[in-house]
Amino acid sequence: GCLQIGGMSLTRLVQRVGTTPFYAYDRKKISERVALLRRYMPPEIQLYYAMKANPMPAVVQHLAKLVDGMDVASMGEMKAALDTPLTPHRISFSGPGKRLEELRSAVASDVVINVESVSEMERVVQCGEELGMLPRVSIRVNPDFELQSSGMKMGGGAKPFGIDAEQVPSLLQRISTLGLNFVGLHVFSGSQNLNTSAICEAQGKTIRLATKIAHQAGVAIPWLNIGGGLGVPYFPGQHPLDLAAVGERLHGLVYDIKQIFPNIEIAMELGRYIVAEAGIYVCRVVERKTSRGQIFL
Repeated sequence: GCLQIGGMSLTRLVQRVGTTPFYAYDRKKISERVALLRRYMPPEIQLYYAMKANPMPAVVQHLAKLVDGMDVASMGEMKAALDTPLTPHRISFSGPGKRLEELRSAVASDVVINVESVSEMERVVQCGEELGMLPRVSIRVNPDFELQSSGMKMGGGAKPFGIDAEQVPSLLQRISTLGLNFVGLHVFSGSQNLNTSAICEAQGKTIRLATKIAHQAGVAIPWLNIGGGLGVPYFPGQHPLDLAAVGERLHGLVYDIKQIFPNIEIAMELGRYIVAEAGIYVCRVVERKTSRGQIFL
C-alpha cells in the first residue's frame, strides 16, 4: 500500500533523505528507456541526451555511461557534461543568444557549437582567433517545415532557432575560409509529439533537406543531428508513442542517406523522452482543510 521508488518504499526514502520536498529518480527506469531506444532505433543512430530536460548531476553522470553524447544549452550544463567521461567532441552547445563569454568557453573546451545565426558564427570565428584554436561548429538549420502535432514548434516559418534553410548553402561555402571546423548540421523541428506519422514525416523531410543543402553547397555532411521530439503522455486519454513504428521508418531513412553519404554519422537528441517518466517530486501534506464542502490538502 505504499509507492515504491527504485525498490524502496516512499516512507523509507523520506527518512533516508531526511526532509521534504525533494526529487527522486529511478536509475533503472532511465537505463530501461535508453535500452528501449537502442532496441528499436537503427544501430547507426547515436543517442544524444538533451540536458535541458534534467541537468541534475547524478542523472547526467548516470546517462553519460548510456548515451553517445550530450547537448547543452548553458555554460553550467556544459561544465556538468565536461565532468562526465564523454569527450568534448561528443558535447554540443545549442540555443540562440549565446553570450560572448559562453562562446569563448565553448571554443576553449573544444565542444561542438551549434551555430544559430550568421552573427553568432562571426563571434565564434573571433573567439577562435583570440584563443588560437579551430572551433568545431555545426549549423543549426531552421527548416522550411514544422513538426505537426508537437507541443512546441521549433522549425518552419520565422523562428529564433537556427539559420533559415535557404541561407545555409551559401554559408557552408564560406565556412572553409573562416577558420572553422565544420562537423555537420542540426535540424530540430519540434518537441513533445505523440503522433507517430508526424514524427516519421518530419524525419523524412529532415533527411531530404540535409541532402538538398549538401548538394547545393557542394559539401559533404559528416554528422547530422535530426533532433528528437518524441513525446510522453501527460494527460488522461493520451497514449505512449509507438516507438517500434518510428524505428522501422527510420531504418529506411538511414539506409537512403547512407547511399549518398556512406560515412555520415546520424544523431537523435532526446531529453524528456529519456527522463520524464523516471522521476517524481515528493512533498509532505502540511494541512488539510475544507472549504464549502471541498477538501484541500
